[in-house]
Order: sequence, then structure tokens, then C-alpha cells
Amino acid sequence: MSICAVPLLILSKKRPNIRETWTFVAAVAKFLIIISMLPAILNGTQIVYTLAEVVPGVAIKFRVDPLGMLFALVASSLWILTSAYSIGYMRKLKEHSQTRYFCFFALALSATIGVAFSANLLTLYLFYEMLSLATYPLVTHHQDKEARAAGRKYLTYILGTSIGLLLPAMLISYNLAGTLEFAKQGFLAGTCSKGLVVMLLVFFIFGFAKAAIMPFHGWLPAAMVAPTPVSALLHAVAVVKVGVFSIVRVLTGVFGIELLSTLDLGFVICVVASFTIIVASLIALTQDNLKRLLAFSTIGQLSYIVLGVGLLSPKGMTGGILHIAMHAFGKITLFFCAGAIFVATGKRNISEMVGIGKRMPLTMAAFFIASLSIIGLPPTGGFLSKWYLVLGSLEAHQIAFLIVLLTSSLLNAAYFMPIVYKAFFCTPQESMFEDKVQEAPLFCLMPLMITAVVSVVFFFYPQPFFRLATMMVKGITGG
Repeated sequence: MSICAVPLLILSKKRPNIRETWTFVAAVAKFLIIISMLPAILNGTQIVYTLAEVVPGVAIKFRVDPLGMLFALVASSLWILTSAYSIGYMRKLKEHSQTRYFCFFALALSATIGVAFSANLLTLYLFYEMLSLATYPLVTHHQDKEARAAGRKYLTYILGTSIGLLLPAMLISYNLAGTLEFAKQGFLAGTCSKGLVVMLLVFFIFGFAKAAIMPFHGWLPAAMVAPTPVSALLHAVAVVKVGVFSIVRVLTGVFGIELLSTLDLGFVICVVASFTIIVASLIALTQDNLKRLLAFSTIGQLSYIVLGVGLLSPKGMTGGILHIAMHAFGKITLFFCAGAIFVATGKRNISEMVGIGKRMPLTMAAFFIASLSIIGLPPTGGFLSKWYLVLGSLEAHQIAFLIVLLTSSLLNAAYFMPIVYKAFFCTPQESMFEDKVQEAPLFCLMPLMITAVVSVVFFFYPQPFFRLATMMVKGITGG
């Protein structure tokens, strides 16, 4: 649907209001199409469509299942809000090449939904690469020296790992199993030795560099030179979530939970994820630039999802999958707030934001709510996903990873709460803002307020995401 909107966006480039109308029409239509499939998925039905067979046993094929539906719901719903936010942000700052921006945004969302509904590894790989190429112009939008350098780093990490690690792993897997079709118990079981399984596991985990697992994380902070709406949706939701979603899909559909458990590889996955969680949180503590802090926070939070699946326990996997949705709404709110602050004040650094809560109370209230969700405190949805991650570590008898989860939440609080405190609790002499400073334009303000409210709503009513996550876990564990 969003690909179909691209020609209309180009034809409307001289009429911004019509151009943005097409963006909204495409975003809403995509969301409604996905919503229309939800009842069938919740009833246990899978929707399958084969486009074309490429080689025997491998086709460009799509399948809508609970995991794909959860991810598609998140991405498509947040595209609507980000489209509104983009209008307020891009117009207020009089950004150039806005038509190009909206076109590649639409292409990126098409690729994201393609990944969500991929039925096999080849289809996923094709849309994964499409997303990489579609987001490059967004990362380099400003076209200055810093943006071009960030773009080169972005492609080096993303394409370098996908071609150097992911593509060989996919070819080896096909040679071993004769198929790339995702299966409930994986398709590699009984096809190769433990050494080869370990090698393939390493190739797949680090080949999906969009997941930003260390040491393949450097592209994410560099990509923060992009306009804030890009950082918000693509680098807090679509791009990075495609990375961890792909890892979850491979772990469950290529290797299978039983194979990983038999070879004790879940522990290896959890160690890699835990290292990223703690180190990224410690680096976030040292950042003064707000978007860079959010970038390192995202790196750590993504590995919660990998850790949850690596625990190989039903509750841990439920928490990890649920965190895809809960983190998305919390983190996009924080990015929206960072952009609103920049639009209203021109400030990027935390040290320059003392007293901003008194001038922009709605923005900073939303920032506080989203911070609670990322930390994992009630009454926000982030509490539920982290609660299940904690229960999952206990269920798997992995106390070390329980300590990792609790420690990282304390570190989350250590870098978010001082920002909120200094924003609201300071003397008039300490405040760095004059009375003329006010909230960002309505198109910037409303989306961040909506996502903040939704983060609270998810605490009381986490459906349909919780049901989709539990359905997925029952399907792969047989529980």
C-alpha cells in the first residue's frame, strides 16, 4: 500500500498539503488492512500467499502469523503518528527535499511489513535489504559532511554484515536442509554438527546488524544525524525492530527452541545480549546529547528482546516478544520529545535543558511517562514486558540474567530520571529558558502525547499484543 503512494507523492511535490494527505491515506489504509487480518490470526488461522517460486523449496512467500502480526501492528500504527509528527517537524524547520523524505519513508514501511510477513528466509532477506537501501537517503537527508559520513558507516555495518555473514549463513542452511521455510521447530534440527550450528548461529545473530548487538552497533548512534522523525520511527521502531524481529524469527523458525536447548546455545545467546545491555546502558550514562543517549538506550533495550528468547522459557520468550511493542511506544515518545525540544528551543544537549519542564510541561510529562516505560515501572506497558522477562529468568533458573535485568533497569533510571528532575525542579536562576519559550507546534505535540498515553493504556490493557505473544510462544513450544 505504501509503495503505491510513492508515485502520488512525487506528482504532488509542489502541493505539500496534497502530498501529506496521500501519506496519511496510505498510512491509514495500510493499518486498516493489517487490522482486518487480526481477527483471523487471533482465531488461530494463518494467512499464506506465494508470489513466485525462485528455486525448488524456496519461494517469495508471505505468511501472517501472531509474531508477524504483532510487529506489523506496531509499525503501521506508529507510521500514522510519525506522519503527523513529520509535518510539524519538517515544516517548522523548513527542511529541504521533503517529497524525497516522505517517498523513502513510505518505501521503508513497505519493506518493514514485508519482513513482518515473510514466510521464509529468502523473502525476509530481500525485504531486509530493501529496508537498508530505502533508509540510506533518510539517514543522509541533510547531505552535509556529517550526514554522508554517517551514511557510509550505516551501509558499511548493515550491508557489510548482511552480505558477509547473513547471505553465507542462508546459503549454507539451504544446502543442509533443502528449504528456507520457517518451521515451528526450525528446519536445521538433525542436519548438521554442533560446531556448524554454532557457526551459523553466530553468523545469523551478527549478520542482522540492525539489531545493534555489540560490536556491530556503531551505525545506530551515527545515524542520529538524521531528522528526528527518522530517528523516531526507523531507529526506534522499524529498522532496529526489523533486526531483532529477524533474529527472533531465525532462532524460532530456523534453529528451533528444542535444538537450541539441546545444544545449550540459549546461554550463549543470553551472554551476548547481556553484555550489550549493560555496556550500552553504561555508555548512555556518559552522554550529553539527548538523541545519542536515546540511541545507546535503544541498543541496550533491543537486546532485552534477544535475551528473552535466549532464555528459552515460555515466560521469557513472551516478555521478549512483548517488549517489541512496549519498547516501541515508549522509545518513539522519547524521540518525539527530543525533536519537539529542538523545534521549540534549538537545544540538543541535556545540560542545556535545565528548567525546560516549566516552559514545555506537556512534552516533559510525556518524556517522564515514556522514561518509566523504558525503565520498566508501573503504570506503563514497559513494566509488563520486563516483568515477564524477570519471571522468564526465574523459570529458566538463570539468576545471573535476572541480575542483569535488574541492574540495567537501575541504569535506565540513572540516565533518565536526572533529566526529568532538572527539567521541573530548579530555581528561576538555574532555568536556562525565557518566558517566550513554549510548546512545539500541535503536529509535533499531539503524537508524543498520544504515544505516552498509549504506553499507560498498555499497562491496564496490553491486548492484542499480549495475546499474540502468548500464541506465538505456545506455537513454538507446544505448550
